[in-house]
Amino acid sequence: MPIPDPHLDLATIDFSRTIADIHAIRELIPQRPPFEMLTAVVHLDNPNHLIVAYKDIANDEFWVPGHMPGYPLLPGVLMLEAAAQMSTYYVRATKVVGPELVIGLGGIDGARFRRAVRPGNRLVLVGKGLKVKPRLTLFNVQGYVNGELAFDAEVMGVSLGKSTELGS
Repeated sequence: MPIPDPHLDLATIDFSRTIADIHAIRELIPQRPPFEMLTAVVHLDNPNHLIVAYKDIANDEFWVPGHMPGYPLLPGVLMLEAAAQMSTYYVRATKVVGPELVIGLGGIDGARFRRAVRPGNRLVLVGKGLKVKPRLTLFNVQGYVNGELAFDAEVMGVSLGKSTELGS
């Protein structure tokens, strides 16, 4: 598969300027340890449906001992989960959906893993909303490590209903 064009030039993003740290992220998405896959959001461009976030990959992540012992690799499914969480953050932060709706992963298309992501790396996620509606969202997400494309995929989010209707 050919390498896709980047959604934006990462050199234009100030990674020291955090829009949302982990505490602000927790206010908008429900995932908690060990499934928090975002460290911070650093860019949100509502008119162009763009978002940039990152996940700092620590040496003590729950998957490290068992996913390729001696050469730990961030599982691709967790990269996709990070992409889904970032997309959910976007639709909540921009008020496309309210806090009462639960957003679930509806599908993944065209996922390609192009580079290893390991402990000590920062996985930078760049999402571009292709369809941003309350009942269905579609984001093309690109993940980078050290400026190199590590993965890309289309991530679909769907409304699962109101949290009060779903039970606990």
